[in-house]
Amino acid sequence: MIDLRQLRQFVAVAEELSFRKAAQRLHMAQPPLTAAIRHMEEELGTVLLERSNRVERLTPSGQVLLEEARRTLRQAERAMQLTRRAAGGLVGSLSISFVASAAHGVLPAILRAFSDAHGEVDLVLREATTAEQLEALQDGQADIGLVVLPCAGAGDLEFVALREEALVAALPEGHLLAAQAEVELPDLAQEPWILFPRSAGPGLHDRIVSACRSAGFVPRVAQEAIQMETIAALVAGGVGVALVAPPLAAAGRAGVAFRPLAGKGTPVSYQLALAFARLTPLVDAFVANAKQCEARGALSFPR
Repeated sequence: MIDLRQLRQFVAVAEELSFRKAAQRLHMAQPPLTAAIRHMEEELGTVLLERSNRVERLTPSGQVLLEEARRTLRQAERAMQLTRRAAGGLVGSLSISFVASAAHGVLPAILRAFSDAHGEVDLVLREATTAEQLEALQDGQADIGLVVLPCAGAGDLEFVALREEALVAALPEGHLLAAQAEVELPDLAQEPWILFPRSAGPGLHDRIVSACRSAGFVPRVAQEAIQMETIAALVAGGVGVALVAPPLAAAGRAGVAFRPLAGKGTPVSYQLALAFARLTPLVDAFVANAKQCEARGALSFPR
C-alpha cells in the first residue's frame, strides 16, 4: 500500500520535475527518493515519470496520481485539523439569535468572519426580540444572542457589549420637522408615537420613555409594533413618529426621513451586545471573532 509519506514524495518530484530539487524540498537524500518513486511505480505497475538523465514530464498515469495525491493530502490535513478542533470542542452547530436591527451590517460581518475561520461549524440562525432571546438563552434553546442593552430579567446570563449607538428620529416624509438637520426630542411631544411593546424589550422601552420624561412629556403611543422594519413602514404610512436604530436609518426607507436627536433627554443610547448562558469553546470562538470584527471597524455601517 502507498502511504501519505510516499504521496508527499511523489508530489514533490512531480511539481519540481527534479529529484534533486524535490529531495532538497523534502530535506532528504536523493537516492532514497529515487528508490521510493521506483518502488511506487513497481507497486502500481505503471510508469509515472518520463525521464532520461532528468525528469522530462509526467505520464498520463502520473498526472492522474498527482491530482489524486494532492486531493488525498488535502483531505488528510483536513481530517487532522477537524480532529484537533473536535478535541477542543470547535465542531458541531451553534444556535444564534439576533435582533432585527443587527441584520444591517453587524451580523453579516460577524458571520462572514466566523465562517471563514470555522467553516465546518453549522450555524442555526433565528431572528427574535431581546426578550425572546433572553428566554431562549436561559432555556438552552439558543447558544448565543445579539441583543439590545439594557436588559431586564437577564438572570445569570453574561453579556459582551460590542458597540453603542444612539437612536434617531423617524418622521414621515413631508413632516415639518423633516426640514431640520436634527430634531429636538421635546418637539415630538405632541406627535402620535409608534413604539414597540414593553414586553419585547423592557430595558430599551424604559430608556425611551425615561428620555421623553426628561424632555418634559410622556409619549402618546398611537400604535405598537415589534420589529423596527414594521415601525419604519408605519412611519412611512403617516401613522406617527418613532425612534429607531441607526442601522435602519443607514439602510434607508422610502417615505421616511431619519434625523439625529438633540435637546433634553438625548442622546437615547443603547448597546448591541452578545449574550450567552455558557461559555463553550464555540461560543468563546464566536465572541472572540465578534470582538476582532469590532476592533477593526468591520461592524460599522454607512452614515
